[in-house]
Amino acid sequence: MLRAIVTLILLLINVAIFGTLVMLLGIVKFAVHMTAPRSHLRTRVILMLSWLAERWVGVNNRIFDWVLPTRWNIDGPFDEIRHDGRYLIISNHVSWVDIFAIFRVFHGRAAFVRFFLKHVLIWFPIVGQAVWALEFPFLRRRPEQRQKDFDTARRAAQRYRHIPVAVLTFLEGTRFSEEKREDQESPYAHLLRPRIGAFAFVLATLGDQLDGVFDVTLAYPGGNTTLWQFISGHLPVITLRMRRLDVPDEFHHREITESGAARDRFKSWVDSIWREKDALLSTFV
Repeated sequence: MLRAIVTLILLLINVAIFGTLVMLLGIVKFAVHMTAPRSHLRTRVILMLSWLAERWVGVNNRIFDWVLPTRWNIDGPFDEIRHDGRYLIISNHVSWVDIFAIFRVFHGRAAFVRFFLKHVLIWFPIVGQAVWALEFPFLRRRPEQRQKDFDTARRAAQRYRHIPVAVLTFLEGTRFSEEKREDQESPYAHLLRPRIGAFAFVLATLGDQLDGVFDVTLAYPGGNTTLWQFISGHLPVITLRMRRLDVPDEFHHREITESGAARDRFKSWVDSIWREKDALLSTFV
């Protein structure tokens, strides 16, 4: 309990400090955007925001190393990543710990990782405004608002043309649990059904700019964990495996975001990735 309280207090202090700095600099970014939306000054402000966010990740990592006994079991082609590159990352989703794990692994290797968020989170105090300033894309994730979500992803892609970036999407759309797997009648033993919408949006809008697409597999002892177990020191090991994906050229076009043969082929391709991931998870769980 004491370890968890200390970890939580340190994390909250860290997010309060850097979140406030990012939010304040975000006001500057907004002012620059209103006067010169495509200026080099705006790009420099965004890069400064990313630098602050990376410092936040770095302090989090130091807190974890100082306070927690968790061992990190990590493997993948990390030498293929550059800090000035543009990458798309897909991953399974087990716990809130996933975000800290992916931030840690890509920290110092790739640019600050952004990921898709539910639109309602923009109203969360400090954090919501900070991630808005950092160019996180907010999606509504409703079928009737698919066009708005596509436009959001397209606008994000246009902004990302001018900065190095790593975009993360959890294809399952929610954290894994056995109850959810059974409700979905998922064909996978350790995964929920992938929701390909955000993945398709990014490939269709960013495909010609990407320097690589990476598939991350996260595993924890027993197949699951909680953030509380992590910050209280009861998570002995976090396992992460990463591989580079060869994306067929046909999946870099808008057709994969709409019903039709191209989207069906895209679904089959994602299913093959998910079946391989499921087999890999069986070796860890």
